[in-house]
Amino acid sequence: MRKENIEPNAQTIYDSKSKKRYIKGNFLGKGGFAKCYEVVDPDTNKVYACKIVSKSQLLKQHQKDKMASEIKIHKSMDHPNIVKFHSYFEDKLNVYIILELCAKRTLLELHKRRKCLTDPEVRYYLHQIVLACKYMHDNFVIHRDLKLGNLFLDDNLHIKVGDFGLAARIEFVGERKKTLCGTPNYIAPEILNKTGHSLEVDIWSLGCILYTLQAGDPPFETSNVKDTYNRIKRSDYVIPSRVPKPAQMLIVKLLQSDPKKRPSITEVLDDPYFVVGYLPTSLPLSSLTVAPRFPNAVQTSHLLPPDRAVQDKGSVDKKQRDEQVVPSVQVAEKSHALRVCDTEMTSFDDGAESKIEEPKDCYLGIISDMIAKCLSKNPHKYPKIVEGEAEDPGSAPFYWITKWIDYSERYGLGYQLSDRSFGVLFNDHTRLISTEDKGTVAYIDENGAEIYMTLEQYPPSLKKKMVLLTFFYNYMKQNLLTAGSDIQQKKTDEMIRLPTLRMWRRDSTLIIFLLSCGILQANFFEDHCKLIICPHLSSVTFIDQQRQSHTYKFSLIEKYGCSSYFYSRLKTVYSSVKSLMQALEPQEPRN
Repeated sequence: MRKENIEPNAQTIYDSKSKKRYIKGNFLGKGGFAKCYEVVDPDTNKVYACKIVSKSQLLKQHQKDKMASEIKIHKSMDHPNIVKFHSYFEDKLNVYIILELCAKRTLLELHKRRKCLTDPEVRYYLHQIVLACKYMHDNFVIHRDLKLGNLFLDDNLHIKVGDFGLAARIEFVGERKKTLCGTPNYIAPEILNKTGHSLEVDIWSLGCILYTLQAGDPPFETSNVKDTYNRIKRSDYVIPSRVPKPAQMLIVKLLQSDPKKRPSITEVLDDPYFVVGYLPTSLPLSSLTVAPRFPNAVQTSHLLPPDRAVQDKGSVDKKQRDEQVVPSVQVAEKSHALRVCDTEMTSFDDGAESKIEEPKDCYLGIISDMIAKCLSKNPHKYPKIVEGEAEDPGSAPFYWITKWIDYSERYGLGYQLSDRSFGVLFNDHTRLISTEDKGTVAYIDENGAEIYMTLEQYPPSLKKKMVLLTFFYNYMKQNLLTAGSDIQQKKTDEMIRLPTLRMWRRDSTLIIFLLSCGILQANFFEDHCKLIICPHLSSVTFIDQQRQSHTYKFSLIEKYGCSSYFYSRLKTVYSSVKSLMQALEPQEPRN
């Protein structure tokens, strides 16, 4: 964000002690008692995140003490995988904390978009979390709230542990904290049992994080908190067998009910899961939305969503867990909480060709249900509409279509994505997509099989389509304006995989696009506004005539309302979605 982009009508935040002013920019999100904004230091033009806590939330002494403790502990942290604490100050109304900006949000949004990650991705992220945790433990700090929403991502997809609101410092050897704190799905049993806790609670949370990224859901999650707590106390969880064996074994070690039996953070770092398995040094930005590719020798899983209807195949007793490298699947003499379920394992090998599995309706059913539920509430008729409260910038999409050209009478539709990659959906339902630097080109046939190549080297059978891809690219570059602001893409690497256009439909009112990652986009011809819907985050982004964008959660629209204009646009999109769904339905054979 450049300074000049936010100066008009922007507010300033003033630090009276340092005499420094910050220019307040984009709203980043809210949580707990705080709201977060981008801010710019006009002297250096450097962008930060500013956490603003209203003093009306700090009236009681324990609230003030908690705020002071968070600042003191976070300020003392200095590690590349911990959100950098820059400064703090206050005025009559608020407390301001200036922090490192993590523009790619958190692992929570990544998890919602992708559900299960590939094993190398999980190892990449978890390794950095463990490094940060080791630093904290070496400095006698317990984080006590390690969860996906507190694991931030910078522009290079480096982990940054944040939110030290529940953190505590160990004052002497053997000290056991008594505070009941944490997040339900990640809280350790000794906290619930009130037996006193220490550094081991973070080890437990690491187990929950590893499980969630591998299996798709937290290990103890239920429909209500009471049942979740009971499962945690019993250590009652199930590991799907599609989770790689080394990850299964590490999960077992981390989720020991007895904190004394959990490994230390140093032992976690030395675990075979990290020592033996493939650990990428970086990941492409496209992996925020689509599973990356890996070198030929690397087997990765989880291209398909997890099968939620798994069948329990039995239990694994403790003796077997301790003696075997991997828990076996059999009925134990004495029932134990840990179970490994046998489900189909899906993997890909990045050879000449691989198969991309996409839902048959490409998430249209989910999108249709989300819109229908929202429309049924008539949120535009609420007596008091607070549209701003429905905003959730963290749910904004990373990919959308910024340029397009309809040449479907002869060839197909060409388009450019928000990272400046470009592609074509041909009339025969095949697809080509190229990175901006043209270093990687993917061809996906009508059955979903993909092959990778370059614009210079490709199969002779694809010559005509490659020529058309270049034609569409040159035409859009020379003749079309970009719709919405671009996102910056890192230099192409061998792991990149991009979303592609799956379907589109055009009428006199709008053109609607459906990407392979589930993003649905509607461009209205009359006023050039756009709606971009993400089924994974249950969100909708509105880009207005001035190219200003706002992202809303559907659940918050239902709670706080929306304008009649927005409602009418959403209603039009709903009709188009139903038309797309009908187009996907099998056609009755003609006599």
